Amino acid sequence: MRPSLAATVRAIQIAYPQIYLACHTRHTRARSTAFRLSARDSSLLVHLDEHEPTRPAALARHMSVGGPALSAAVRRLELLGYIARRTADADRRGVDLRLTAKGAEALSATSVLETSRVEALLRSLTPPERARAVDGLALLGRAARALGRIER
Repeated sequence: MRPSLAATVRAIQIAYPQIYLACHTRHTRARSTAFRLSARDSSLLVHLDEHEPTRPAALARHMSVGGPALSAAVRRLELLGYIARRTADADRRGVDLRLTAKGAEALSATSVLETSRVEALLRSLTPPERARAVDGLALLGRAARALGRIER
């Protein structure tokens, strides 16, 4: 018998904070780091993908920031090489944002989840368990992105 939706929700509500508390950073991130990212910069980068484009207006709505504030942040991150801005394929008048390889490296280095702690967590699992865990999180991430698009 499969667990109910309520039981599944509860399981995620229990597991997510456990993962976060076990792996979160000690908040040492600052503009003075090698990547020169603030917490807000990192928050913006985490909403971008290297392959799937994001429209600036949708990102501003999702992050509850004004267009001018987002535009300034995007401009700065683009100058640092962390974001690529391109004309949208679907609508030549629009703009798409993507995370660059350098941006992905910066994101990983400044993530709220400390790399060494996540590695330790993953080492405690067997390879098949790791694959299942990552697949499950990727599915939840995909659903979260889709939900965000629906709610906009």
